[in-house]
Amino acid sequence: METKTIFTAFFFITTLVSSAYPNLGQEDTDDEPLVNPGREFDTLDAISPVSQDYNNYMLENLPSKYITYLETCGKNMGPSGTVKCNVDVLKEILTNKPISRECCQKVVKAGKECYMEIRKFMFRLYQLKRFAYQVSFKIIKVWNRCSAEVESPSSSHDETNELS
Repeated sequence: METKTIFTAFFFITTLVSSAYPNLGQEDTDDEPLVNPGREFDTLDAISPVSQDYNNYMLENLPSKYITYLETCGKNMGPSGTVKCNVDVLKEILTNKPISRECCQKVVKAGKECYMEIRKFMFRLYQLKRFAYQVSFKIIKVWNRCSAEVESPSSSHDETNELS
């Protein structure tokens, strides 16, 4: 009888501790880059005939309203450097290399909904789809960082240069 009581108490305490600290003993992998900066990142844009066919098929099967919406979102970011900014955002998501304040301003200018849809679309592309299940947290993290940086009156361009 005593053994049963001790076991029950031990089980109860273990359950309470594990629910209070669910990731105890798990390594925090959110800060690790998914891709090494440099050559590994640069190879992501390599397009083979198979990947091109996949991307074309995917684009053909997207509703035209959705494609128009994505184009409008891109235009909302502003005319200069939109492609470069999207590449920089992708670098931050995959390699943890922070984007510039200027790029953050473009992201915030487009709006959260546009930002999220563009990222969802990008991770549908053949070259990036293998990361799709791993990046949702990082996509939100980049948005939160940029919106806080842009909307904060005390942040300055000099502070972001130190981070880059």
